[in-house]
Amino acid sequence: MSTRRSERDQNRRVYGQNFLRDPKSLRRMVDVARVGREDLVFEVGAGEGVLTEVLAERARYVVTHEVDPYLARALEPKLRRWDNVELDFGDFLGVLPAAEPFKVVANIPYSVTSAIVDWCLDARYLTSATLMTQLEYARKRSGWYGRWSQRTVETWPLFSWELCGKIPREHFRPIPKVDSGILHITRREKPLLRPRELRDYEKLVALGFTGIGGSLRASLSKMYSPKRVAKAFDEVGLRQDTVVAFAHPDVWVELYRALNPTRR
Repeated sequence: MSTRRSERDQNRRVYGQNFLRDPKSLRRMVDVARVGREDLVFEVGAGEGVLTEVLAERARYVVTHEVDPYLARALEPKLRRWDNVELDFGDFLGVLPAAEPFKVVANIPYSVTSAIVDWCLDARYLTSATLMTQLEYARKRSGWYGRWSQRTVETWPLFSWELCGKIPREHFRPIPKVDSGILHITRREKPLLRPRELRDYEKLVALGFTGIGGSLRASLSKMYSPKRVAKAFDEVGLRQDTVVAFAHPDVWVELYRALNPTRR
């Protein structure tokens, strides 16, 4: 085995890379992101540049990041023909977000999924993030099972979360152990709550997800009177014995309003 192949294969293991090779899946991902000629796009993990070139065909400008030095060196000459692509060498998580509206489109390493999602949610001018993640992660964050994660609920006033398709594991090289999903996170043009309400809303969600008392109603009764909580549940159509994960994010927003009518 050559030294170059050994370096490449070792880096794949270190950085957890599985390259998406299927052209239809690549186009599907970019279609979900609705990339157009006016868009600035950040890509996490350029890899072999396959997704990068699809993005370059449609976007105004693409900034692609690659932490693997072997891949970065190999990719640089390939991308020179694109005058709207910038290749950044280094860890995406250390990059400052753009100071103008931008999108993130990426086939991300599974091991850093949560960190990359957090980076996206914290970016002030992010309009959407279209991410290839483990299918199970995308399902849990998008309510596919009828259950909702705390991260989805607490960010719901600002962002929608949607699973936009399953990508078979056979479409990747090397082939991972599980299938992937296209997770599409979109910033709402009009937030569901006012900026001054968001912190209190997040506190409400955090309390609800502690599980204290064994039910959502019991948990929230630590902050509000049991009578007030029961009334709010009736107003928004929640069963009194609702388990926290089964409350839809839209209902959480309604519940916050019902519990805090004077803050509207």
